[in-house]
Amino acid sequence: MKHTLKYTFSFFLLFSMFLCQAQETSGKTVKKEIPQPKPKTEAAAKPAIQEAKPDSIKTDRYGLRIGVDLYKLTRGLYDKDYKGIEVTGDFRLTKKYYLAAELGFEDKTTDDDRLNSSATGTYIKGGFDYNLYQNWLDMENLITIGMRGGFSTFSQQLNSYKIYNPNPYWGEQPAIAAGQKYTGLTAGWIEVTGGVKAKVFNNVFVGFSVQLKLLVANQKPSGFDNLYIPGFNRTYDGNFGIGFNYTVSYFIPIYKKKTIIPVLTKPAPKK
Repeated sequence: MKHTLKYTFSFFLLFSMFLCQAQETSGKTVKKEIPQPKPKTEAAAKPAIQEAKPDSIKTDRYGLRIGVDLYKLTRGLYDKDYKGIEVTGDFRLTKKYYLAAELGFEDKTTDDDRLNSSATGTYIKGGFDYNLYQNWLDMENLITIGMRGGFSTFSQQLNSYKIYNPNPYWGEQPAIAAGQKYTGLTAGWIEVTGGVKAKVFNNVFVGFSVQLKLLVANQKPSGFDNLYIPGFNRTYDGNFGIGFNYTVSYFIPIYKKKTIIPVLTKPAPKK
């Protein structure tokens, strides 16, 4: 009996401790941590605003440019057999294309091995130029390639000639003075040109050009050939010729056109 009470009391004590522990556990509240949203940075809250640069405005001038060939004008100072002058002109049609023309006069005496002749006449050339150069703002320089059609009307005078002797045992025959003149002669050709014009002062340009020519029509005098054609140059190389000029010209502005050049901006860097 005594042992029974002892076991009963121990069981009751353990049961009481178990109830107290259960009450303490149920009385506690479990707190869960709720993740807080991260504060937005200033760059994420507001997109970066980039200031747009204003577009550039380029003013293109259109007008007539008139000049003179200094090479032909000064050649007579050191070449007694030559006199000549050439006036050049071009008119700007579009941003890249120009109408171009040359008008000139030449008097050239050619002394060949067998004959001496003088060619005197006028010529005109007309065509277009294309500007290959991309100018900066407010610049007007030109690097051009173009084409011309040329026509000349002239006269030839046979001053003297020598008779060809295949067996010159007794030496060459003396030259025979002729003085015969042929008028109303004509010639036509086409040419490809390449040149440069640079603005040196306000409206003043200097430049040079080279012409490669092909003779397509040539009216010859009776008895001999045209050794020189005004505007075409000499004909020693058959139907092909080469020309050159060095010009100074003045630009006469007539009207203007404005061109808007957009400025490309870089996108804002990502953070």
